[in-house]
Amino acid sequence: MTIENHRTRSEFKLGGKPLFAALLGVACGASPVPLNVIPLMIGPIHAEYGWDFALISGGMTIFGVLGALMAPLVGGASDKFGVRPVALISLFMFGMGFASLYFIPASPTGYLLSWAALGLIGIGSTPVTWSRAISMWFDKRRGLALGIMLLGTSLTALIVPQIAQRAIAAGGWRMGFPVVALLPLLIALPIGLAWFREPKPEERPASMTGAGGALWGLKLREAINTYRFWALFGSILLVAFAYGGAHIHMAQIVQLHGFSADVAAGIMSVVAIGILTGRLLIGFLFDRLWAPGVAFPALIMPAMACWILIGTTTTLPFIMMAAFLLGFAAGAESDVIAFLAAKYFGMAHYGRIYGVLYMPFGIGAAISPIVYGMVRDRTGGYDPMLMADMALFVTGGVLLLTLGRYPAHHQNS
Repeated sequence: MTIENHRTRSEFKLGGKPLFAALLGVACGASPVPLNVIPLMIGPIHAEYGWDFALISGGMTIFGVLGALMAPLVGGASDKFGVRPVALISLFMFGMGFASLYFIPASPTGYLLSWAALGLIGIGSTPVTWSRAISMWFDKRRGLALGIMLLGTSLTALIVPQIAQRAIAAGGWRMGFPVVALLPLLIALPIGLAWFREPKPEERPASMTGAGGALWGLKLREAINTYRFWALFGSILLVAFAYGGAHIHMAQIVQLHGFSADVAAGIMSVVAIGILTGRLLIGFLFDRLWAPGVAFPALIMPAMACWILIGTTTTLPFIMMAAFLLGFAAGAESDVIAFLAAKYFGMAHYGRIYGVLYMPFGIGAAISPIVYGMVRDRTGGYDPMLMADMALFVTGGVLLLTLGRYPAHHQNS
């Protein structure tokens, strides 16, 4: 057995349980759960209340923007107090808050305020927290480990729409909230309490530390003074905006092509398969190749998907292909944020830096659905947004190519 293989096996042996707990935490947290439930509720809510699509999508916008603005604070708290208490408390509060959406009042104001509250309490259950611990357990196979952790979003996209659709069919759209909320409360939280933690100093990979054994890394103010930070920030914003609205409105896009709500729910599962594939393949390649060079072609794929979805006569096989390509890119993008934040800026202040980089991700993904909804209300379809997204995906990929080599600390390690 080579030294490298031994180190890789040791990382997974030591960090395997925290990684599994983080996978479930991500799967059942505030990042993927609402994103995979609300697409199935847009139609029923519109039919019941007559609210326009922009208003209904606006709930996710407020949820995402407030969560994104809280991300640097939550990341800083993780750096200071540790990830475990921040992540697990937020996971519990998110589960309870999501279940309480059953009682959303029949008023636009109450609807939007409910999503606002959920955004404030749920941000600590997103990869902002979980990824810090996993990045500290793994170095040689950090890309693969982060990809495995982020498979949680794939599991959510694969399973949760089916659970939510059955709950909606049985008890109306409101029933989808408490049924799905059982996942964080009864599955992810107990396992997190048992297995999730950061490594002790002696358990950390040696290459992660600097002189004196302290964690290596830039401070936030040092990071934001670099070109790399803003290139990464801009890329994340463009790609998140392009993908967020397409995902939220995917079920509606499918139905505009003449397919049923059940078929649309199945298409969301194809998106999940794409995300799963992207997570593992991109994470695997990140550990072996220059990550921006891997990410660029992955971000060309969703531009192709947007082109396929333009119009209203696309056949089901091509819609499935587009859904897979969109999902694959989403898998790559989430890996990009966590992996490149650690590679270029280090782990000493990772939580706060990742939190700031999560802001464009959260805000872009949050604003995009309401813009999609406005376009749908005014034009009856989504073609203008799909055409714009093609350019955004390509530009976001090009920005990553300008990041340059990893810092000398990582090259030497």
